[in-house]
Order: sequence, then structure tokens, then C-alpha cells
Amino acid sequence: MTEVKLPNGNRVESYRLGGPGDFSAPDVAWNRIAFAAAHVVADPFAEVDPWLEPAIDWDATMAYRHHLWRHGFAIAEAMDTAQRGMGLSWEHALDLIRRSVKEAATVEGAKVYSGVGTDHVAPSPDMTPGAIRDAYLEQLEAVEGVGGRVILMASRALAAGKRPGEDYIRVYSDVLSQAKEPVIIHWLGDMFDPALEGYWGSTDVATAMDTCLAMLRENAAKIDGIKISLLSSEAEITMRRRLPEGIRMYTGDDFNYAELIEGDEKGHSDALLGIFDAIAPAAASALKHLAAGNSERFNALLEPTVPLSRHIFKAPTRFYKTGVVFLAWLNGHQSHFTMVGGQESTRSTQHLAELFRLADKAGLLADPELAARRMNLAMQIRGVA
Repeated sequence: MTEVKLPNGNRVESYRLGGPGDFSAPDVAWNRIAFAAAHVVADPFAEVDPWLEPAIDWDATMAYRHHLWRHGFAIAEAMDTAQRGMGLSWEHALDLIRRSVKEAATVEGAKVYSGVGTDHVAPSPDMTPGAIRDAYLEQLEAVEGVGGRVILMASRALAAGKRPGEDYIRVYSDVLSQAKEPVIIHWLGDMFDPALEGYWGSTDVATAMDTCLAMLRENAAKIDGIKISLLSSEAEITMRRRLPEGIRMYTGDDFNYAELIEGDEKGHSDALLGIFDAIAPAAASALKHLAAGNSERFNALLEPTVPLSRHIFKAPTRFYKTGVVFLAWLNGHQSHFTMVGGQESTRSTQHLAELFRLADKAGLLADPELAARRMNLAMQIRGVA
């Protein structure tokens, strides 16, 4: 039975699923680097207060990383997709990083880069640039100490001080000077985290971009690339064309990723995306077709995933993790829809119903019978009868 009762406005309608998508692809190596920012699976049986203490099912969490590695993705670990700063503490993030690095060593070719930030200290306008630098360095040392490669995350502590661009350049330069290997910089927009408003010293994107580019030029030898998550293809393309030689642009644009990855005659973006956690089979196939020179099939596979992604990441964007985990549950990657921090409650029943329809249209419900059973259960619990 692949029929589900779903709310549509003030009425309930029957929705019949289609079939899973055809994600077959030629056996070729990708010509883009692609990271999937991976979510964590909560432990639904832990005796904790979910808003106050995270409890993680480590076996299921690692199993999901194997799912992503099998599809060819590198893992961006302990990022905002893993609820960093929204339920996942630095202590648990470091445990997650340690486990993922160790697990990657068992898989040929598996790659993990992990988030380094300042989230173990409370952001305060009174924090000095030196104190922020030291907080970054504490996490940098810890991640490199377990064999991890680094994604240098945005700092709420820097944003809290409404600091000028010069302070950002000084803090980043000091931290990068201590990195053992080139890192990926992550510029996360305030639509993902309102506490990051005015990052790089300005609320004006062009001014902030100038400051960020100055930092990149000054530290180019220590930087593999930069991920920007501003949900603006125009801003990303503008910055991509101004990057110092040798620094990659990793798109973090979960609205416009298809066109940015495909690129144009002046260049393309690689990818570091939370949506790849949710659409891994389609994205992996599309990337193979792109590498084989079949742009038409690349776009045909990704085009129906874009409305799904835009829905999952719709404002308030910071709640997108709920949709990512919900889709993992529908597809049988975890046995429950319980999240760290109780975040399963952040999206409405109508939102989840539309997510289900869009996932089906994109062919992303691998087992329609299972997905229908679980969706009917979710709707019943939320009062849809």
C-alpha cells in the first residue's frame, strides 16, 4: 500500500506515491569535489532531557556516514547539519569527530574534514580578539590531535563583538598560521545562524566579501578552499571569480547548487552541502553524468531535487535539519524520528507533508512501501486521520 493521507490546507487528501528514481550512472570518477555535511542520529532510549543534553546513537550515526561514503561523498563532520550549536555541544562534537576519523580509516578513499570553531566558550562582546583566537586554537589542536582535517567554522564570539574587518583578518591569520594542513573556510550566513549577522565586520555582503578576500589572499598557502552559505548564486559567482589562485569555491548554496556546480565558461564550484545528506543517491549519479560530459542528464537528475531542497531550507533556514533527518527516517536509515535537542518539533505537519510529496517527485523515496507506512504513522501521531 503506497497511499498516504496528507493534509492540504484545511482538508485531508489521499496521496499515492510514484516509484523510486533511476540513479544508474556511468562508472567514471567525479570531476568535482563533493562533501556531504552529515547529520547525527539521536538515541531515542536515552534517559536525558533532550533540550539540555544530547544523546547520540553512535552505531546509526556511523552507519549513515558509510552510506555517504558508498556514494562517493567526503564527509563534512560536526557542522551545522550535525546540529552544532543547536543541540550538539563541543564535547560531543569532538567525540563525533574522533569516531568519524577512526571509521574513515576503515574505508578505502574515505575522507573527513571536521568543524573547528569557538562554541565551547560563551560569545560575549567583551571577548578580546586574542581570547577568540585562543578558543579557535584549542579546538584546532584537539581536531588535529585525533588526525582530523579542518573546516574553520564561523565564530559567534567574533560576531558578538560587532568587530571591524581588521579583527577578523587578524584572528583568522593567527589561527591559520598554526594549522598543520590547508583548511576549508566556512562563511555561514545569518539565515543559517542569526547570531552570525554582520560577519566579516559588515552587514553589507560586498564589504564583508572584500574583507574575507583580503584574509584569503594573506593566508592562501594555508587554505584549500572556502564554502559560502549565503543562498545567493550571484554573490557566490562574484566571489568565485575573485578568489586567489589555488583556492577552491565550495558551494554551500542549498537553493542553487545545480547551476553552481555545473558552472560556466569562467569556472565552477565544488560542493559542501547539507542537502547532499538527504539526496545522496541522486546527487552522486548526477555528478557521474557531469563527469562523463552529460550535462543534460546531470540537470535532469538534480532539477527535481531543487524544489525539495528549497523547501527543506526555507525560512527559518536554521530548522532545515528537521527535514534532513525526517527524510533519513522515511528511507529507513534510522528507526525513529527523534532528534538531538528535540528538534523534530521545529517544522509543522504541513511542512513535512509537502516534503514528502517533493521527495516522492524527485524519486528519493527508495522503498515506497516503507516510506508510506512511516509517513502514515507520522501523520496519525500529528492528528491527521
